[in-house]
Amino acid sequence: MQFLNITGYQFIALDNLPELRIFLLKKCEKLELKGTILLSPEGINLALSGKITHIAAFKTYCATNLYFKDINFKESYSVTPPFKRLKVKLKKEIITFRRPEINPVQQRAPLLSPRHLKQWLDEGRTLTLLDTRNDYEIKYGTFLGATQLYIQDFCEFPNALENLPIDKPVVMFCTGGVRCEKAGLYLINKGFAEVYQLDGGILNYFTMIGNAHYQGTCFVFDERVALKPNLEPITL
Repeated sequence: MQFLNITGYQFIALDNLPELRIFLLKKCEKLELKGTILLSPEGINLALSGKITHIAAFKTYCATNLYFKDINFKESYSVTPPFKRLKVKLKKEIITFRRPEINPVQQRAPLLSPRHLKQWLDEGRTLTLLDTRNDYEIKYGTFLGATQLYIQDFCEFPNALENLPIDKPVVMFCTGGVRCEKAGLYLINKGFAEVYQLDGGILNYFTMIGNAHYQGTCFVFDERVALKPNLEPITL
């Protein structure tokens, strides 16, 4: 497989966004990368694909950059790039939630590692395993027994929690973790006593654990459509 695909995000206060956009655009163009980078005052969210050595060069840049050194990248490989072009966009939020009181730059819900989640599920612990993704994503696959909210857009999340028990531990998950950064804080602010977010989301769980307690594939927002637990794309 020739192409390395990475996703990652970092909630951090950013300024000089137009200049940063141009810099990242030129850097990615020089490295012949394709995909999308979203920049906002709250941070960066990216999905990129390119030759292995070129992705390695981009990751080295991030590792030596004051702002982006803590990005935790998820990786997968493909025989062709899953993106047709490169886009670097300025946005109000790197994941749209429209709840300005929720600020992941300042706070986050506790992380739960994939190994700990598997252990808890093996033990049959009493908890709410909450899928924060959209309904059309969940149709491709989810954790067995997960609670679904039947939403079409992440902004609908706050209004879909009416029947969620507040006194029961909640472990939430999404594709790569970014949505749970905001969803977790929202639950904490609403008085949920014990809230965790799956570290690195489903893709990190696939990398660390595989398909234990998971049924199906994981929808991704590119031309691969969805990934199997071995991180290979599905065949349509």
